[in-house]
Amino acid sequence: MRLEKVDLNLFVVFDALYRERSVTRVAQQLSLTQPAVSNALARLRQTFDDQLFVKTREGMSPTTVADSVVRDVREALSLLGRSVGVNAQFDPARSQKVFRLGMNDLAESLLLPRLHEAVREVAPAIGITSYYVEREAATAELKAGMIDLLLDAPALNARELGHKHLADLPYVVAMRPGHPLSGGDLSMEDYLSAEHLHVSSRRKGRGQVEMALHNAGLRRNIAMRVQNYLVASRITEGTDLLWTVPRVLAETLPLEIAELPLEVESLSWHLFWHRNAADDPACQWMREMIETVSRAVL
Repeated sequence: MRLEKVDLNLFVVFDALYRERSVTRVAQQLSLTQPAVSNALARLRQTFDDQLFVKTREGMSPTTVADSVVRDVREALSLLGRSVGVNAQFDPARSQKVFRLGMNDLAESLLLPRLHEAVREVAPAIGITSYYVEREAATAELKAGMIDLLLDAPALNARELGHKHLADLPYVVAMRPGHPLSGGDLSMEDYLSAEHLHVSSRRKGRGQVEMALHNAGLRRNIAMRVQNYLVASRITEGTDLLWTVPRVLAETLPLEIAELPLEVESLSWHLFWHRNAADDPACQWMREMIETVSRAVL
């Protein structure tokens, strides 16, 4: 491939297609017509001698060739962007950027209402989209630009990620009003003899409570395991199951609260981003917004 014969704008389309997986959305994002995007894709396919993206039920799926070059394309575009826009400023008041955030439903319920209000005050046209991202895929999705920021426990230690500690969320025991164990101190004997509800997006694996109990040579009876905090709240309201949950959420729910009868490490939340976006003004701005909201809410 001779670079002087390649339209560099094609790489902008490539980057957008890899991120959006949709010709229609790319056309909207880049202010192009759909035929123009399709034509750009055809020229990219000719340049790389590969399909690059193929239609599936989930959208335009990248081929192995596209997967292998996307990092280089993005690094090149980032370098060019810095070179030609050294003095360019991100203007939240005028931007129409849609930020893609990776977080679970606990983070969504606690942060997104206040984040929406804070963003709307200074950036009325900016949008926010939240996804649940499997931890095993998180680094790759940040690297590929499929998400801009990720909120998760500090289990991710990839060298290409930057991170910021947001908060530590201590646990309490929640139970329905009128529960036989409500209204007094919860003993270890009562805690272990009760049936428990556990929230986890993973099919298996120990949570903070299990690790603390294991270290003490103890074990609790988990009668039900679900993946959604709102569902867990409804189940707790209608059963005698005990739910060990971050206090910051429990205090917003119509449930009785008791202190844990053992020491459990708090749930730690960190904000992650890819190093390629570390100096991006838009990414920096949203990181600051999330940090400010986190200090006010958590």
